[in-house]
Amino acid sequence: MPNSREVIATKDAPQAIGPYSQAIKAAGMVFVSGQVAIDPATGNVISGGIAEQTERVLKNLEAILRAAGTGLEKVVKTNVYLKNMSEFAAMNEVYGKFWKSAPPARATVEVARLPKDVLVEIDVIALV
Repeated sequence: MPNSREVIATKDAPQAIGPYSQAIKAAGMVFVSGQVAIDPATGNVISGGIAEQTERVLKNLEAILRAAGTGLEKVVKTNVYLKNMSEFAAMNEVYGKFWKSAPPARATVEVARLPKDVLVEIDVIALV
């Protein structure tokens, strides 16, 4: 159905803690809400710096995409929100390991504050 939308939820990523879904699948695409460095097993922000947090965020995104029947290779757009743009290089190094070829389009911005005072948040749009 062209106008249908499906809520995507998985226990393999942090649960939504407000009036939003982990992702919505619609029109052959998946729109994934911003993810932060929360360990889905504990519900707590992981320890470590920008590299560790970026890896956890991307693993959370990967789990949600998998639950939607797609994967990181189908991501067409990402938005990266950094607490401190001086950590761009370290974030980018980890990010690049998840997209070795044909990376998606991306915007990266520095923001004043992120949920739970994490260092990075990333959201994605992917094809199904």
